[in-house]
Amino acid sequence: MPSRQPVGRRALRALMQTPAFKRVLLKLSGEALAANQGFGVDTARIHEVAAELADVHKLGVQLAIVVGGGNFFRGVADQARDMDRVSADHMGMLATVINALALQDALEKQNVYTRVQSAIEMKQVAEPFIRRRAIRHLEKGRVVIFAGGTGNPYFSTDTAASLRAMEIKADVILKATKVDGIYDADPLKVKDAKKFENITYMDVLKLGLKVMDSTAISLCKDNNLPIIVFNLNQHGNIRRVVSGEKIGSRVSA
Repeated sequence: MPSRQPVGRRALRALMQTPAFKRVLLKLSGEALAANQGFGVDTARIHEVAAELADVHKLGVQLAIVVGGGNFFRGVADQARDMDRVSADHMGMLATVINALALQDALEKQNVYTRVQSAIEMKQVAEPFIRRRAIRHLEKGRVVIFAGGTGNPYFSTDTAASLRAMEIKADVILKATKVDGIYDADPLKVKDAKKFENITYMDVLKLGLKVMDSTAISLCKDNNLPIIVFNLNQHGNIRRVVSGEKIGSRVSA
């Protein structure tokens, strides 16, 4: 009779390869694509991120992405303080389109079919956001990158991520940051900052924690959509989160 041990190992490997989520929305900041250079797109970094995303895509996960634009322009930053808020926010939305196109190029170099959908119509470079078309792309195994925020001023890309996640019926929002979870203070500045493994939407709002803005948190709360905050800078973390490993912090009811 054949040994049982190899079968057990194969079963374990198969179990480890099974993603915990079928459809996810990943929120990436623009700063994550700039890496240490602080401005623009770091080509080496964006290809590293694309390789990790391609690895996750191979698991069969339906992957949607909302990318910020802070590496080029942020409507509420000091650089925009003398500008009309609506104009500044529109500039920030256009910055997200630049990042989305850069990420699309990097993903397609990993042989991952990708579509960019923009909330601001620009047919020459991106599809308009159409909910049913986005879902169809995901069902066909394409990665969908949502750009242009919500298309409206005064709403952040965090809010856009929450909105798009609910529109495509994502199982979870994955918020990729430069720290390994949610803390009661900035862990880069406060040595003994306390980390929350699990926290409720209400506690995030009451404590004023800067996980996502209050509009985004409220949207997730009203629709019971969990958020997992984790460190993007640790290689392989996106795959670990999708596979169900308990890393980072989870926001839920």
